[in-house]
Amino acid sequence: MATREFTGKHALMVFGGAFGVIIAVNLALAYSAVSTFPGLEVKNSYVASQQFDAKRDAQLRLGWSVRADARDGQVILSFTDKTGAPVEVADLKATLGRATHVKDDLEPEFVFDGKAYVAPADLDKGNWNIRLIARADDGTEFTQRVILHVRG
Repeated sequence: MATREFTGKHALMVFGGAFGVIIAVNLALAYSAVSTFPGLEVKNSYVASQQFDAKRDAQLRLGWSVRADARDGQVILSFTDKTGAPVEVADLKATLGRATHVKDDLEPEFVFDGKAYVAPADLDKGNWNIRLIARADDGTEFTQRVILHVRG
């Protein structure tokens, strides 16, 4: 039985193949990261940073907490004040979607039922984000991203 000699050509093919796989995987991951990026949060981060402290302080003065739940085909947003009492906001805009992409994003129509805001939504299991902007009666803006875990 004849043995084959391992030559420089063979070593070049092994190293070339290994680096080819590494480069292909990196390109695939980079494409996936760029294609699923939902976009910019703000157009000008410097301008947004100039107003951040004032907006945060006004939001904290409201003393609101928000919690999200999903059950029986509905998404429930519960706003409470410092005492734990339900809060009815003057205006509410919310986007419900996955954290990693925007293709499943929807804007549910929340209705206040006296205790919480409820909207119909048939969600698959997994992690969801609710990006909400609520306004108090005095015009103070309450902005928050609420994580919603849906168990299946």
